[in-house]
Amino acid sequence: MKRTGVITGMSVAHARASVDEIDAAGGDSVRATVSDLLARDSVEEAFAITTCNRAEAFVVADRAVDGAAALESFAPDVRGGAVRRLDHEESLEHLMRVAAGMESLVLGEDQIIGQVRDAYEEARAAGGIGPVLEDAVTKALHVGERARTETAINEGVVSLGSAAVELASDETDLDDASALIVGAGEMGTLAARALDDTGVTEVVVANRTVPNAEFVASEVDADSRALPLAALAGALPDADLVITATGSPEPVLGRGDLADAGETVCIDIAQPRDVDPTAGELDDVTLYDIDALESVTRRTRERREAEAHEVEAMIDEELDRLLESYKRKRADDAISTMYAAADRVKAREVEKAVTKLEAQGGLTDDQRESVQAMADALVGQLLAAPTKSLRDAAAEDDWETIQTALTLFDPEFDAPPQSPDEGETGAGGTGTGGMPDAIADELDD
Repeated sequence: MKRTGVITGMSVAHARASVDEIDAAGGDSVRATVSDLLARDSVEEAFAITTCNRAEAFVVADRAVDGAAALESFAPDVRGGAVRRLDHEESLEHLMRVAAGMESLVLGEDQIIGQVRDAYEEARAAGGIGPVLEDAVTKALHVGERARTETAINEGVVSLGSAAVELASDETDLDDASALIVGAGEMGTLAARALDDTGVTEVVVANRTVPNAEFVASEVDADSRALPLAALAGALPDADLVITATGSPEPVLGRGDLADAGETVCIDIAQPRDVDPTAGELDDVTLYDIDALESVTRRTRERREAEAHEVEAMIDEELDRLLESYKRKRADDAISTMYAAADRVKAREVEKAVTKLEAQGGLTDDQRESVQAMADALVGQLLAAPTKSLRDAAAEDDWETIQTALTLFDPEFDAPPQSPDEGETGAGGTGTGGMPDAIADELDD
């Protein structure tokens, strides 16, 4: 039987960490991170998510201390102040907050729920999703959907792409301007669409895969065209605004690329960075990264404060439901283990008793049923009090008692049956063959 473990989490996110610190956490991919964590001692399940403003991992183990030890490999080079460690309940609440957009740089942004869903599928493919994380992540996705359908938390600026365009509008006149989008992924697409609400007259989309760039270019109403990344340098001098959002592990624009670009506002929303930070030192280049979007997202956060209170109440409600579910499952695991162990002992001892009694002259069907009934009654009565105690322990979040029960009634604890020559009599009040006296008395009646 698979036991129900506890979740331990680790988060390196924009609220505490810089772009570089987020980049330093985690692994090459969600699947690689999950596989690495599953290889750690005591880890039963694992989940990870990496976006432009967060890198997080969660593991399930029997003991929280084992989960915390396994996560030490997730962000070993990140300063302590940038790392947030989460216990079981905090992890559950945090996952809901992330999916609802409550932990995003842009409060209530929409694309995070898709990123959580994608990370869930990647973790599942890596074998990381078991019963505990299944409940946790699917509940988080459910909360994220509720937040967006039942409140207005996602109205207004809802993505880093649209926040980048709003920042650009604050910093430069976009009327009759030319914009260059580097990257044709989700962020690039959102930025391109947001440009349609400005006075930009031309949108150029550059991407390694040209058909993808053509698709994004077709999404906007302004004049647009697509380019391969190889042609990027030639497009820079004509661009008033450059927004970069690729998935490249290395910068796609260096200081030299922008040296002759003329007066340009460049907003880098990629993680890792797409633009060499030293390019911002050029006289004609104004460079912003994700951290610089804080002023834009602060205004959005203020507008959505009332909606956020509704989402907070929703999360509290759903968290209580999930915790109750976990408590019941945790107690039920311990109770099932306890009864399974007792039933194995009962079946073995009943078989031994019946065999010995058969050898002494045979048993009627009624007597055989009496032996079984006596054994069933003993198990039921002996385990009634522990069963109630375990349910009470779950209701009071007393995981230590439940874990102790799981250990005491480990499915492998009961040793092979003794040989017929062992334990014929003993202090337990047993008679022939180790059979309880109560059963013998029942048969004599």
